[in-house]
Amino acid sequence: MDIELSIIVPCYNESEVVEKFFSAMVGNNGILNNLGLNCELVFINDGSKDNTLELLKAQKEIYSNKSNLDIKIVNLSRNFGKEAAMSAGFSVASGEAIVPMDADLQHPASLIPKFVELWRQGYDVVLAKRANRQDESALKRFCSSIFYKLNNKISEIEIPQNVGDFRLFTKKVLNAINSLPENQRFMKGIFAWVGFRSITIEYEEQERIAGSSKFNGWKLWNFALQGITGFGTLPLRIWTYIGFIVSFFAFIYASFLILRTLIMGIDLPGYASLVVIILFLGGLQLMGVGILGEYVGRIYMESKRRPPFIIDEIY
Repeated sequence: MDIELSIIVPCYNESEVVEKFFSAMVGNNGILNNLGLNCELVFINDGSKDNTLELLKAQKEIYSNKSNLDIKIVNLSRNFGKEAAMSAGFSVASGEAIVPMDADLQHPASLIPKFVELWRQGYDVVLAKRANRQDESALKRFCSSIFYKLNNKISEIEIPQNVGDFRLFTKKVLNAINSLPENQRFMKGIFAWVGFRSITIEYEEQERIAGSSKFNGWKLWNFALQGITGFGTLPLRIWTYIGFIVSFFAFIYASFLILRTLIMGIDLPGYASLVVIILFLGGLQLMGVGILGEYVGRIYMESKRRPPFIIDEIY
C-alpha cells in the first residue's frame, strides 16, 4: 500500500489517552476515515514507564483490519525526549505528507482535512498557529512572548510565534529534515530553517483529554536555551561589544582619576565602590564564560556523533 499521509505521534506515559486517540482518529467517526487517503499512524514510545506500549499494541490489533490504514509502533530503548522521538518517527515515516501531533489531542484532529486540502493546493508546509494562549498562566504567556521576540532578534532564522510542532509538510521537506546530521535538535528551528513554500492557519487549542504536560519550568528553560544557541552566534559576539563598552568607560574613569589626582592630590580610596566594581566585572565575566560554555557544550555533544535516538524494536 502506497502511504499518502503519515501521522507522527510521540508518546511518553500516555496510557490515559491512547484509546481515546485511536477512537478520534480511526474509530467509527474517526477523522482519517473520510480523507480518501491511505494513511499510517506512527507511534513512538519514548521510554514510557507505564503500560503505553502494551496499549498501543492492543489498539493496533483492534484496527489492523482497516484496508487504508497502516499502524507502526516504534519503541525507543529509553526516554530521549520529544524532539528525538519526533526524529525517530520521521526516520520511518513513508507518507507523501507528514503531520506530527500530540497524543493528548490538544492539537485538534479536525484540522487535518484542512491541512490536506492546502497540501493538494501545492503548499509544502501548512503551519498551525494558536489563535490565543488564554488557557496558560500569565507568566508562561509572557515568557513565551519574550522567547520568540529574543530568538527572532538574535537568530539567523525567524521562528513563527505560537506555531508549534503541529503542522503538515511534504516528503520533500521530510527528506531535507532527515538529511540534517545534528543530534542536538530543536525542531521548531529546524522546521523554520529548511524553508519551502508554506501557509499558516489559525486554530483554537483543545483542552487536554487526559494526563498532564510533561514539560515543567526547568525543562522549558533548557528548551528555550537550546533554541537560542542552536541557530545563531550573536550571544557570543555580543560579549565583544560589552567588553569594548566596559573597557571604554573604564578608560574614561581612569583618566578622570588621574587628572583629579594631579589637580587635587591623592584622596582615600573607597572600599565600597571598589567592591561594587569588582563584583560587577566578575559577574559580566561569569556570564560570558557561561554563554561560551553553552556553545562549547553543544560542540562537545555534537562531536561525539551519537545518534539522537536508538530504536529498540518496530511493531
